[in-house]
Amino acid sequence: MSRNEKLPMVPRLRFPEFQDEKPWSFQPLGKLARRSTRKNTDCEVTRVLTNSAEFGVIDQRDFFDKDIANQGNLEGYYIVEEGSYVYNPRISAMAPVGPISKNRVGLGVMSPLYTVFKFNNDQDDFYAHYFKSTHWHQHMRQASSTGARHDRISITNDDFMGLPLPVSGRDEQEKITDCLSSLDELITAETRKLNALKTHKKGLMQQLFPREGEAVPRLRFPEFRDAGGWEEKELGQLGELVSGLTYSPEDLRVDGLLVLRSSNIQNGRITLDDNVYVRSDIKGANPSRPDDILICVRNGSKSLIGKSALIPKEMPPCTHGAFMTIFRSESARFLIHLFRTDAYERQVSADLGATINSINGNQLKKYKFFVPNPDEQQKIADFLSFADSLISDQAQKIEALNIHRKGLRQQLFPIVGEGVA
Repeated sequence: MSRNEKLPMVPRLRFPEFQDEKPWSFQPLGKLARRSTRKNTDCEVTRVLTNSAEFGVIDQRDFFDKDIANQGNLEGYYIVEEGSYVYNPRISAMAPVGPISKNRVGLGVMSPLYTVFKFNNDQDDFYAHYFKSTHWHQHMRQASSTGARHDRISITNDDFMGLPLPVSGRDEQEKITDCLSSLDELITAETRKLNALKTHKKGLMQQLFPREGEAVPRLRFPEFRDAGGWEEKELGQLGELVSGLTYSPEDLRVDGLLVLRSSNIQNGRITLDDNVYVRSDIKGANPSRPDDILICVRNGSKSLIGKSALIPKEMPPCTHGAFMTIFRSESARFLIHLFRTDAYERQVSADLGATINSINGNQLKKYKFFVPNPDEQQKIADFLSFADSLISDQAQKIEALNIHRKGLRQQLFPIVGEGVA
């Protein structure tokens, strides 16, 4: 094939039964769909919708927990029928050129800032899946500019409706749709399972630890039902605090001694996605040990203060920053679960109040909890750790499915200007 000959336009991944079918083509959005510009002139529709990058088209009240639009001034809003598509020009990390989503929730209205359109074949989800890929982003970047607000894309209606979309035979498009839709359904089912596991664990936590005003839990393992009541103790009686490291920009290195910060605590676990390192010979570092509990004691966001995670055995050599503290205890594997209880959250909230953005070691050491004997502590810790492992395994399964789906989206659709030999 000579340099001037164009390679046939096909996706990188094609189902076997379509390998010998003719190449794909691209057609402008305006040829496959029509814009929807009917205004809500009589305010007959009062359901206001929004297009979220994460959740797609949903009720505005569900997304913002309140109505953002003025219910008495909706005549300028576009009527959005079920099955229509909506482009939101607001850019974000999840939607770098703004999201395009299909309205599956029903009739509503949307701000005229959005672009609403409907495909000639409105029963087909083929393009709903295509818009979850990144193949169309290049056209949006080339045909648009950031507006007066840096968080929005500015694109003319003609340029938007000129967006090139892939077209193949009806059977092949339906095959791709069925494949990706079935994967969506699987991820949804697995996510429900994950949420059910989290709800089950939350219910167990409420039963396995004493409630406010009570000295014993409502649920005990059989071998401990006659073991007597739990004993109230201050946290300082159960272990010791290890203060964090204060360092300067001159101490930072590309690698060296890892410094754990609040960003390293994600969903109750230590993650190494946002690391800071200091020189290994720095003075004042308190090396962390496996089964230490890392606690955030100061942060600009109050919601992070008091959050904790257990240092795992496989953690590389590390210390912790000055806004963090370590609680070291023989009962750490029990206490990490105690730090997820309402009793702990209440005491953290009481210390923070309305304006304070930190808690100190003396406050932490005075937190009071009812605790059982060491054997019962171990039993509870083992049981809840097993529940955590089930939740973690399920979350990893969903993450793997999401990665697989993302890869399929990128390979099942052709890219403009890219042919396959």
